Amino acid sequence: MKTEIIDKLAVFLLKDGFTVKTLTRTCFDLLARKQDRILLIKVLEDANSVSKEYTDAMSMVSSYIGAVPVIVAEKAGDKLEDNVLYTRFDLYTLNFNTFVNSIRNRFPFVRRTQAGFTVSVAGDRLRKKREEKGYSLNYLSKKVGVTSRMMDKYEKNDSEMTISKARKIYGIFGHQVFNEVNIFSKSSEIKSKYKSDFSKKYIDLGFDASDTSKTPFDIIAKKDDDLILTGVGDKTRKDFSSLSNLLDADNLVIFKKKKPKGVPSLTKKEFLEFEKANELIKFLKEF
Repeated sequence: MKTEIIDKLAVFLLKDGFTVKTLTRTCFDLLARKQDRILLIKVLEDANSVSKEYTDAMSMVSSYIGAVPVIVAEKAGDKLEDNVLYTRFDLYTLNFNTFVNSIRNRFPFVRRTQAGFTVSVAGDRLRKKREEKGYSLNYLSKKVGVTSRMMDKYEKNDSEMTISKARKIYGIFGHQVFNEVNIFSKSSEIKSKYKSDFSKKYIDLGFDASDTSKTPFDIIAKKDDDLILTGVGDKTRKDFSSLSNLLDADNLVIFKKKKPKGVPSLTKKEFLEFEKANELIKFLKEF
């Protein structure tokens, strides 16, 4: 099932003009890029099976590369409904059909929260639609089954309402009075967090940097527009360089005994001897 979803997503994204990279044994299964839009996608049969370790890793990497992390799944315990937005550890979670519609700018406006299915009503648009139809506040409140005071509150603020009330408003005004959720507008702040001597050195040089887990690289670092993916050890993953190319990133291997071919590489001692960020960046650019 998971492989089928990955294949369907890859084909759809390729047809839509994305460059797509599929990966295995990482915190994400697909990396897709179309111009400045970058998507980091985890595919699951059941979204409840993902761990916070994986979602935290996805969020962290996404913040550095300017990507939107999403989970595409068939269910989260129960089947995921079409055009409904769910969350798992703060990551947007949706089924294949909802993902396709979002790529086509038909975003969901129904959310699944702890309160159940909810919708965000756009107060100004609701008021304008009511006035266009010549309905009084009292008349509309009776139609929806709320007090006039509550209806007034809906019109003055963007408020969450239950799906049962939203259905009644939808039947009168359509979906235009609800706020869609642009799943691609979410961004997160870069946070440096070091565990190794290498990530600490990047930070000392003025980079934002973090050690990574469940990724094809061991450290991710960024300074201004310069992004560096770093592998540590004598074995590098075969998709390391192609991933860097897709992200317009530099790659670096800090090797122990065996120097790799065709990729910028340094010993630990050589790496730790850099005193300025621009010296390291120059070394990578000139390789």
